[in-house]
Amino acid sequence: MQRYFISEDLWNLDDNVVLISGEDFHHIVNVMREKTGSHFICCHPSEQSYLVEIAEINTDKQIVHCRIIEQLDENTELPVYVTLAQGLPKGDKLDLVVQKATELGVREFVPLKMDRSIVKWDEKKAKKKLQRLEKIAKEASEQSHRQSVPTIANLETVQSLLNRETFDKILIASEYEAKGENQGTESLSELLKGIESNDRILVIIGPEGGISEAELQNSILKQAVPIRLGPRILRTETAPLYVLSVLSFYLEEWR
Repeated sequence: MQRYFISEDLWNLDDNVVLISGEDFHHIVNVMREKTGSHFICCHPSEQSYLVEIAEINTDKQIVHCRIIEQLDENTELPVYVTLAQGLPKGDKLDLVVQKATELGVREFVPLKMDRSIVKWDEKKAKKKLQRLEKIAKEASEQSHRQSVPTIANLETVQSLLNRETFDKILIASEYEAKGENQGTESLSELLKGIESNDRILVIIGPEGGISEAELQNSILKQAVPIRLGPRILRTETAPLYVLSVLSFYLEEWR
């Protein structure tokens, strides 16, 4: 069933009413061609979802008035809060990472300006790119039946991200193990045993050129744990999906 993420100002839970406007209005009326009486799901910013029914379609004001039928009992979010920090890759790889990471349950996405990033964002390009990523995340959340849409953060550096000090665990993907240059990396399977529900986990992935020695050592000083993702060196767009898939399998299916 189609779902929409509606901002808090358009809800009146006391009166069991929710209003839909903007691009969602266009999708409901012009793409899906829904009529009065049609049902779909609306998600509140509190991550609660509701089955709603169209009560009225106001084409002049371009607002769909919906009546809340029932609150749904859903649990589709990862049991941990994952922030994915991705070194800026070339081309449209970032779009793919955000889309697939959203499907796999990431809660926040941070584009990283890293030492070996070839791609550079100026202020104008960054604003346009972030808006595009927000749209991709919203559409992927709807498609995968999420209860929330990941936050798309502004461009950061590794150091500024580590200075947040709000994470329970920091994992940084390292290619040294795959190259046979073990520098104290740990397997992801060992780290999983120490993860608890509701932990806030930061996953740092380097760009095509990898993570520089300085970035790696600075991250370790901030208690980051270098991890190996198997014996093969993964592409920058593959590595985050590997980590998120493992987290999902272990926390939601295995454990």
